[in-house]
Amino acid sequence: MSLRFLCNPNCPPLLAARETKIDVVLIDTAGRMQDNEPLMRALAKLITVNSPDLVLFVGEALVGNEAVDQLVKFNQALADHSSQENPHLIDGIVLTKFDTIDDKVGAAISMTYITGQPIVFVGTGQTYIDLKTINAKAVVHALMK
Repeated sequence: MSLRFLCNPNCPPLLAARETKIDVVLIDTAGRMQDNEPLMRALAKLITVNSPDLVLFVGEALVGNEAVDQLVKFNQALADHSSQENPHLIDGIVLTKFDTIDDKVGAAISMTYITGQPIVFVGTGQTYIDLKTINAKAVVHALMK
């Protein structure tokens, strides 16, 4: 995966991406808490205004079933605070710190089961190259230990 970081204070990221023909832009909303209504309203507005192709929920694999609760509440907050009749909800999941959970993959399975959304990437380190697609066979193997 080859990623470039754009940082030009005079050029908004989406405009810079269009001008340089970059077709993927990651926007980090920096620590939204699902129970913080003003931040969730701002997130719903961000999604409405920018009309992204894909909205990914990023959660820590280490927090277990708390991640399931976070995901459900995020989705509900996006629905509740959107100005659109059919709001854009979460399309997929990125689970960070996936390399640290060993055989405790139950929360990951619960997240996909409850929401019907796929795990798009798992994080196994601190950089963009540490975003990996999930290895379903490895997850099943961990469950069967």
